[in-house]
Amino acid sequence: MHFKVRLIMNKNLKKTLINFLLIFFLIFSSFSCVKWNPQDARNLPSNSQERARKNVEEGRGVGIGNVFGGNKSTNYEFSTSNPLWRASLDLLDFIPLSVIDYPGGIIITDWYNQNSSQDSIKITIRFLSTEVRANNVKVIVHKKVCDKSSNLNCKIITESNSKISEELSLAILKNAAKLEAESKIKK
Repeated sequence: MHFKVRLIMNKNLKKTLINFLLIFFLIFSSFSCVKWNPQDARNLPSNSQERARKNVEEGRGVGIGNVFGGNKSTNYEFSTSNPLWRASLDLLDFIPLSVIDYPGGIIITDWYNQNSSQDSIKITIRFLSTEVRANNVKVIVHKKVCDKSSNLNCKIITESNSKISEELSLAILKNAAKLEAESKIKK
């Protein structure tokens, strides 16, 4: 019996060792695909911020996509570098926001009413591109009109070509053009 227990333990140990070696081989082989490209320290900027800026300009960085042979050229755009996004947030700073999805390109406000009236509006802004052009911003205004007698009987009307949506769209474009011009002057 002592011999059988020892034989079973050896089989389990053998399976564990094989699994460990297999996992080690897979990890080692995935990291061995990374291209080693040493740099001459004399050619690199001494300031860390300048080195980081140079790496971003050259598209260097670490990511899962690079390990599996993904897209080598990356173009990161954040909300602080998008003038349409910044202009929209500046314009809507007085309304509570319910959905803010930068990658999806949408901002949705919460219901807003002025002076505690029974009618409310909700604004949806969709960004179709990051370029500052009139056809890249779509503003939709939803109006909630309630009965004067009770707030329970309400109708919601969606207006994509109303006066409010046109004015908001124009204000966003003007502010975005101003922000874009300021960022070009800074560069």
